[in-house]
Amino acid sequence: MMDPESSELFNYTTGRFLTNDARRLQERRRVFNIPGLFNIIAQAVHCEPGQIVDFRKLGEGGLNRVFLVTLDTGLRLVARIPYPLLTPKAHAVASEVATMDFLRLKGLPVPKVYSYSFTSDNEAGTEYVLMEYVKGIDLSGIWADLKEHEIISLMDQLTTVESALMSIAFPAGGSIYYTNDLQELGSEGVLLDGQLDGNASEEKRFCIGPDLSVPLWYGRREQLEVFRGPYEDAKSVLLAGAMKELAYLDQFGAPRAPYERLRREHYNYEQQPPSDHAQNLGRYVRLAPSLVPDDSTLSAFCIRHPDLTDSNIRVSTENGGLQILSVLDWQHATVLPLFLHAGIPGFIQNEEDDVSRKMIAPKLPDDFDKLPGEEQEQERELLRRRLVHYHYVLSTATYNRVHHKGFVYPLNSFRRRIFIHASAIWEGETIKLLCALIDLVLGWEDIVTDGTPCPLVFTEEEIRAADKLHRALTTTEGQEMFLRYHVGYGDDTWVPTAHYETAKALGEELKRRTLEACAGVEDSDKVYGAVQANWPLDDMDEAEFEEFK
Repeated sequence: MMDPESSELFNYTTGRFLTNDARRLQERRRVFNIPGLFNIIAQAVHCEPGQIVDFRKLGEGGLNRVFLVTLDTGLRLVARIPYPLLTPKAHAVASEVATMDFLRLKGLPVPKVYSYSFTSDNEAGTEYVLMEYVKGIDLSGIWADLKEHEIISLMDQLTTVESALMSIAFPAGGSIYYTNDLQELGSEGVLLDGQLDGNASEEKRFCIGPDLSVPLWYGRREQLEVFRGPYEDAKSVLLAGAMKELAYLDQFGAPRAPYERLRREHYNYEQQPPSDHAQNLGRYVRLAPSLVPDDSTLSAFCIRHPDLTDSNIRVSTENGGLQILSVLDWQHATVLPLFLHAGIPGFIQNEEDDVSRKMIAPKLPDDFDKLPGEEQEQERELLRRRLVHYHYVLSTATYNRVHHKGFVYPLNSFRRRIFIHASAIWEGETIKLLCALIDLVLGWEDIVTDGTPCPLVFTEEEIRAADKLHRALTTTEGQEMFLRYHVGYGDDTWVPTAHYETAKALGEELKRRTLEACAGVEDSDKVYGAVQANWPLDDMDEAEFEEFK
């Protein structure tokens, strides 16, 4: 009998975490009934359980574990099982399946779903999704080596897919569900009428229900009885996240130190009151309706991939060309106004670079041949990043003009930024929202062009204090980058399993050196104690940690 304590099928083995490792691994541990899952697979693809000749872990993502199932007929399919940390689990599984089915019916390159369950009440004892295995390779495997003609072809294909996706009209905002599933989850939705070529029975299967954006459900927010959609207009979208967070602070808010421990120094290591953030959320609620663009086409509801990266695009390199085969991972997909979806995907955008930002045609420097080998490699990589950004924007302008209009619309990136800050979970700080509000007030006439006066005023003292704190906090970004580079960790202090012991030792050595350096500063004992208590690579107190996870 398989030991659930040690089996890699049930446990997270891809990486470790430098802080709260045991907790992070437990959140990703999922024991299930393998014979029961095999029975489910057999029923889904009309075979016998004994015809399953191979079952192995294919990969582990941030929220799910993926298995490759092989039959004796050669058929392969994917079984995906969510971790316990997925939020909100039932809604997320149900919505993703319905979204994928709906988009396939609309002709988008999305895997076929064979079977699913958004509850653990089944033979496998777990939520699951069984779907088509898409041949080919992940784009991430060749991303760094693409030539310019391949980049152009890929960007043309990608923006064409996005155009087809974003041209689907929706009667409301939120997330897509099967109508019956949403009713089983205790909600009613807005039917997607007129979207599937007049097939009334198919259309009634789908509806728009609650918005699955993670900040709306994170942690104890899932317990709140707050409005999460369906949204009738852009204004209701802009307000929902802030109203949710106000409700959270009212019910659960308590003073806390900033979650990012490197930033605590600039708050004198003191706990921050939730009332400050509640005040800024209230200010945002007053101003949010003015963020709706004057151009009504930018407020039309549309859907976009929730987290487009090179690792969830499946491609073929056969026959000498690069072809997009499928776009994977639609968990937490949302239907929102176009102006809140518009923008260049993170793995493509290179906006911190002046050449990319100004859309100057990329090329190697004139003295490239005279540069040392290492600098030539750096210039080639810089050129590749610029080419990807440049051709995505050009292809979007050609094949997805509505989207292009969205991300070049005046101050549209600011509208998205302040909306994100107002919807985000409170982690002991309010400075990002406060600075965005100040920018909005100071630039009011550029956002609201009809002459309506701004109902909010900041004093010069408030503006100076916010700017001073913001500038001080930017120093922590360099400190964080230094730690990441020298220790070698990613988000949530993740490291590859093989690098864990080395990374732990490097982190401890940096901590030791930092504490030694405290000896020569003013109030050395106080500084030493503060660093010791707030070192960012130490485990965090579980009681404090529970507030965020």
